[in-house]
Amino acid sequence: MEKARILYISQHIVPFLPATQMSSVSRNLPQGVHEKGREIRVFTPRFGKINERRHQLHEVIRLSGMNLNVDDTDHPLVIKVASIPTARMQVYFIDNEEYFKRKSVLHDAKDKLFEDNDERSIFFVRGVLETVKKLGWAPDIIHCNGWMTNIAPLYLKQIFKQDPYFAESKIVCSIYDEGFEGSLDKRMAEKMKLDGISEESVATIAQPTFDALNLLAIENADGLIVGSEDLSEDIVKAMKDSGLPILNYHGEEGYVGDINNFYDSILEGKAEAVS
Repeated sequence: MEKARILYISQHIVPFLPATQMSSVSRNLPQGVHEKGREIRVFTPRFGKINERRHQLHEVIRLSGMNLNVDDTDHPLVIKVASIPTARMQVYFIDNEEYFKRKSVLHDAKDKLFEDNDERSIFFVRGVLETVKKLGWAPDIIHCNGWMTNIAPLYLKQIFKQDPYFAESKIVCSIYDEGFEGSLDKRMAEKMKLDGISEESVATIAQPTFDALNLLAIENADGLIVGSEDLSEDIVKAMKDSGLPILNYHGEEGYVGDINNFYDSILEGKAEAVS
């Protein structure tokens, strides 16, 4: 499967935001997989904290211009792109002035979660999927990294499953311990239902906590990767109980080969838990 296409949807990526385990994996994994002969596309939010001049972001006019309706309000979708020269890798950025212009990532000056983080997640995920369609590029594997991406499997299964670009796609979610305290807007499930998501499928996020969003990803993925060493007991149990193929914790180095092989096993229908 040398030519398999891998779509990466990542919440944070080095060097555009500070290094964490998730942002480092989101930077290094696509490069390593690309070097093994895969086609890749990488998407992340264009948070206002990202320095556009330093990283030479520029708008992709042919991909921008669409409006996405979130909670009955239209929001312009802007697509930007930047290269990581040392990796020969492009990164696409989902941008919108209302959602992403602010100079903080997820919290305000008083360290409180932004009230619209739920809508930012919905806009980001839908923006990625609509842009991939515009690119005319059908991914074999869609790999989600970060809680902001955890609604993507559900949107793919319910809203985009009949779309020819995603009909054959398999969804892999890396589950990390990089989350948040408290809850997102309690209307998050209601806003997703306005997009056509069924009521029963969003019951898990009636209270959209970090663990609840991880559970939603687990319920709708085709394969799971333990992205952090210290996940909560409830999430570890949910992963094991899911019956899905699981790649156990891979550490912070040397994981590209294991994850690349995991993709193949998912595509071939032979994946099992891997130590």
